Amino acid sequence: MFKINTISDYCNLSLSSILAGICISIGCIVNLMSGGGIIGAVLFTFGLITVVHYKYALYTGTAGFVSSFSDIINVLCIVFIYNVIGCIIMAQLMQYAMPDIIEKCNVIAEARSQINIWQAFIRAIFCGFLMTTAVKFAREGKWLPLIWAVPVFILAGFYHSIADTFYIFCSNLQNPNIFYNWLMTITGNFVGCNLHRLKYKDN
Repeated sequence: MFKINTISDYCNLSLSSILAGICISIGCIVNLMSGGGIIGAVLFTFGLITVVHYKYALYTGTAGFVSSFSDIINVLCIVFIYNVIGCIIMAQLMQYAMPDIIEKCNVIAEARSQINIWQAFIRAIFCGFLMTTAVKFAREGKWLPLIWAVPVFILAGFYHSIADTFYIFCSNLQNPNIFYNWLMTITGNFVGCNLHRLKYKDN
């Protein structure tokens, strides 16, 4: 778990979180530009591998390891906010540099707006569970589950809040349902990331 004791710690965590958002955005971009499907889902994995390798701070890689309410407020919220900033930066850059991607993001954003909040919540829970599981394995030097986890959640239709941040902000769709479902995705990811606590205690 990341610790913030100084201004330097805060700055390092903020930069790490922005970079994590950028990495996940790159995964989104290659998924979209490759046409999605199995190929896109597998290529997306590179974004998460990069996050874990460099130990960047990612919301879904951190939420399952918080140990107190203080961690949620002082660490996880900061990680999430700067993940979002990283995604927004990439979304703005791609709208300018690769305008064709906007329509591809519109398709995903539209799909996100067509379901109800509880469907989004449930889909996000299982994504969160997969992400914490993948990160726990990777921290033990076991990378295969990490490589599989991303294609599994994408092809299963589960929702990842940080990836969705890029898709939503890179689209030009204006529908309040997208925002409500995004909030439920954030919440569902947190719940899913902590499902392992029902049986196992953190080391």
